[in-house]
Amino acid sequence: MDTFTLAATSFTIALSLFITVKMDRLQKSFAVLCLAVFVSQAAAFLKEILDAGFWKHLEHLGLLAIAPAVVFFFRMLTRNQSNLLKGFMAVLSLISAAGAVSQFTSLGSRADFHFALIAYTCIVLGLCYFSLLLQVKRSTPSTEKKRLIYLLVACPIAAFICSIDLSGYLGYHFAPVSGLVLSALLYFTLLIVAYPHLSELHHFFARTIVIAVSTLTGAAIIYLVSFFFSESAPSFTSVFMMSFLIIISITPVKMMLKNIFNFFYPESKEIFTSLYDSDEKLEKEKSLMLAEMAPVFAHEIRNPLGSIKGAAQFLQSEASTEEQEQLLKVIIDEVNRLNTVVSQFLDYARPAGGNIRPQDINTVVLKTISIIAANRMTENTAIFQELQEELPMVNIDEQQMLQVMINISLNAIEAMPRGGRLTYKTSKIETGEGPAIGISIQDTGSGIRPEHLKNIFKPFYTTKESGVGLGLAICRRIIREHGGSIRVKSVAGKGSIFFIRLDAGDKINYNPS
Repeated sequence: MDTFTLAATSFTIALSLFITVKMDRLQKSFAVLCLAVFVSQAAAFLKEILDAGFWKHLEHLGLLAIAPAVVFFFRMLTRNQSNLLKGFMAVLSLISAAGAVSQFTSLGSRADFHFALIAYTCIVLGLCYFSLLLQVKRSTPSTEKKRLIYLLVACPIAAFICSIDLSGYLGYHFAPVSGLVLSALLYFTLLIVAYPHLSELHHFFARTIVIAVSTLTGAAIIYLVSFFFSESAPSFTSVFMMSFLIIISITPVKMMLKNIFNFFYPESKEIFTSLYDSDEKLEKEKSLMLAEMAPVFAHEIRNPLGSIKGAAQFLQSEASTEEQEQLLKVIIDEVNRLNTVVSQFLDYARPAGGNIRPQDINTVVLKTISIIAANRMTENTAIFQELQEELPMVNIDEQQMLQVMINISLNAIEAMPRGGRLTYKTSKIETGEGPAIGISIQDTGSGIRPEHLKNIFKPFYTTKESGVGLGLAICRRIIREHGGSIRVKSVAGKGSIFFIRLDAGDKINYNPS
């Protein structure tokens, strides 16, 4: 069962990557590695059941394929920067080819041939681990380095737990765990490879906890069903592994079914649309509707507002009492406020712009800091900056990006009426899709309550008495039109942090809707 679990897990991961439409070289290399693991473990499992020489040869071929596959994967993981692995791929391919031929000779019939293949695979794995360790030590601090460190820590932990299976040679007998542990390691590596936006350790823990809770829930359901409909309860190991395989198979099976249904029945796409996707679609439709309404809205509202303001200003100059003058001032102030609302509405519908050119994001952040520091509201606010040097250029409209950062900064200052700490950070993000730039703006203010957090980017949603609710909606629209993303984390009473991600490189990211 232990071998079957590893075979099924590796096959599921490989399948989920192969059916992904947009798969980079790193993901392809990991899919090939998982496929090699599947071949060796599936053959080992069938060899025990069918007791045929064919499955033994296939198991050896799978083991021989793992070595070059793992070197190829680690080369992609280090972006071909590891000197230790350069040129090693061809050598290992020749060794594996020689091993594949030798297994059909008298050498392959020797009892220690299988152990020699396992030792060969372990040596190559150790070499790749050592090369990754050297590469991480040489690399500059970044989100990608942090993610690779997590993998460097996970590998020896998995190896230590797997060594429990060797206790059988010392006379101790425990249930085999290496298959389940290696399955977990493969899934953890999948998170590193396929989800570059997961950068913090608690992100991985959250994913792991979801899988663990789902697996335990599935195991509990299976036990409950067997209690009522079976005379004897199945073993915990079997039930746990069965539940784990079902949980990790849901997504690739759903993707396969979606592709099959879309091919034969194109109109069936909505069957696989989740409630979350429906909400996203609804938000896009609302934004499009607002964009179409904006010019008409501005024209129909601004003209009468101009007449009202002009008449009020004339009457104010003719006012005979202080009370009349104050009432007319209220009218003029409210007209100005409505004009501001209309201006923000137009900004949301069609942000100014298109002056896209390569920019140093640190320069834009420093301009933001100088503007914010000159604001009288920041008298009790300490401003800090942690800007990573030598960042790649980003293709942005400087004025629009200033508008985004200033808007977020002013909101942060308003959340700290008694003062606090405002921190600006920039960093380089390495992903499978190429380099990106990360910008974060963090405050130590009152924070955002959970019930408000999910709505803050929606147009006209505000918790301020005098707010319009378009500021952050405009920010999100600008960032999206630059091909980036924006998100926020907040803890009520402790503060908020806004994360902005922008692609780096030579291509123009601007994509007006």
